[in-house]
Amino acid sequence: MIIDTHSHIYLPEFEKDVSEVFERAEKQGVNKILMPAIDSSTHLSMIELEKQNPERFFCMMGLHPCSVKENFREELKIARDYLDKRNFVAIGEIGLDFYWDRTFTEQQHEAFHTQVEWAIHFDIPIVIHSRNSTDECIKVVTQHQKGKLKGVFHCFSGNAEQARQVIDLGFYLGIGGVVTFKNAGLDKVIESVGLEDVLLETDAPYLAPVPFRGKRNEPSYLKYVVNKLADIKNCSVQEVAVVTTKNAEKLFRLKN
Repeated sequence: MIIDTHSHIYLPEFEKDVSEVFERAEKQGVNKILMPAIDSSTHLSMIELEKQNPERFFCMMGLHPCSVKENFREELKIARDYLDKRNFVAIGEIGLDFYWDRTFTEQQHEAFHTQVEWAIHFDIPIVIHSRNSTDECIKVVTQHQKGKLKGVFHCFSGNAEQARQVIDLGFYLGIGGVVTFKNAGLDKVIESVGLEDVLLETDAPYLAPVPFRGKRNEPSYLKYVVNKLADIKNCSVQEVAVVTTKNAEKLFRLKN
């Protein structure tokens, strides 16, 4: 059994066949799917999906850095109101994104720091989005890490030195379809870390692994990530599944 620790399966890309998508996932051993929040435009659809199958779907809450705009404080208030009313498995996905636009760099930093403080207050992990901002996100975590902060660098795409810094901070590396990309270089990074430092994720509907690269991603495709990790680490698929599942259950406090 394996856990998809990062899947936007509540988005419109899945509205016509979400049941079939989950059935395919279960056939491939994916028995739990964790859903990171984006912003108030999708919170309700995410929570509704969890209500339909609360033993399989698990919600996070937070404000995605790409959704940090002029109204980010209003968005943060909405997210905080949810957190005050019910439990979530994590604060996420949060962080920094400097890939497309740096207009709201200062606001992204404020939102990130605020939500990290929430995670410490509620004693739950954070799920970090760090596209084109790995060093900056490491710096933020370092500022807050006083022994209680925990989480994962989602879709980790840094180098071996950055991976070591993340692990030394007590965080996991979220590994998905990118590890199957020929020239991504992530395989070299994985060689330098242990499976005990890795979480499995798809980021569906994005970043589908080879042989589906460029198409809609879905949780059932996680098996291609598992196979690739087993090849890189020269171990069995079963070992990858067992170790990464234990990691996810520990971080997110999921019942076995």
